[in-house]
Amino acid sequence: MMEKSRIRKAVVAGQFYPSLKEDIFSQIESFIDNKAEKCDGLACVLPHAGYMYSGKVAVETISRLKVRKKIILLGPNHTGYGARFSLMSEGVWMTPLGQVKIAEVLAKGMLSGSKYLKSDHLAHDYEHSLEVELPILQYFNPDFEIVPVTILSQDKTALKDLGREIAEAVKVSDNPNDIMIIASSDMTHYEPQKQAEQKDKEAIEAILSLDEERLFDKVKRLNITMCGYAAVIVMLSAVKLLGAKSAKLVSYMTSGQASGDYESVVGYAGIIIS
Repeated sequence: MMEKSRIRKAVVAGQFYPSLKEDIFSQIESFIDNKAEKCDGLACVLPHAGYMYSGKVAVETISRLKVRKKIILLGPNHTGYGARFSLMSEGVWMTPLGQVKIAEVLAKGMLSGSKYLKSDHLAHDYEHSLEVELPILQYFNPDFEIVPVTILSQDKTALKDLGREIAEAVKVSDNPNDIMIIASSDMTHYEPQKQAEQKDKEAIEAILSLDEERLFDKVKRLNITMCGYAAVIVMLSAVKLLGAKSAKLVSYMTSGQASGDYESVVGYAGIIIS
């Protein structure tokens, strides 16, 4: 059992994003589209690379959203530690902008209603895919809580089932309208720019169609190295049961646009689901 005093430290501050508050603010503000209109979306897809590579896509996307009071944060497990479906149910996460509390009541509701989720901190201790989203979210809303979930599974049935379980937990929560879901994922990894763009276009079209079956098929058939596709499948399965009707691509770019290396790029997409 985890203790309520558990503190998850910021392990990639100074690597994926700046370690100082003023530097984080400065970098985020360099990416903001001040003319963007905000919407009250149910969910979004965000990239999770270093801010110099994917920060612009993430900030442009979040700047168009109302950041709700509670966020179910889904991402891939890059480290291999912990359970296949790991939820950290108690404690706080630290960033240079302060602490983010875990939404314990929602987390425990998700745990009790799921045959897949396990209460586990080990998968989260060194994983960057969720941490990098937090300072950006904190910039736009300094007072929100999270339910962090990492996924180490490619079982389509389990992923869709977990999405349904999450939707049910949201529906029976005190205020479902206070909850949003974020799926953290980068797109194609380490392929030439043109090839990455072609593959990512296929995956993005499936997401925009709110079709998790199609996304799974595209990823497998085209060998799309999208690290968080499992998180996106869970999110899509959940939000359709929560009333999602449409999706919009806010921004797409690759690491080549930051590094100048177009021979081996990583793709980044920001998508809002309403």
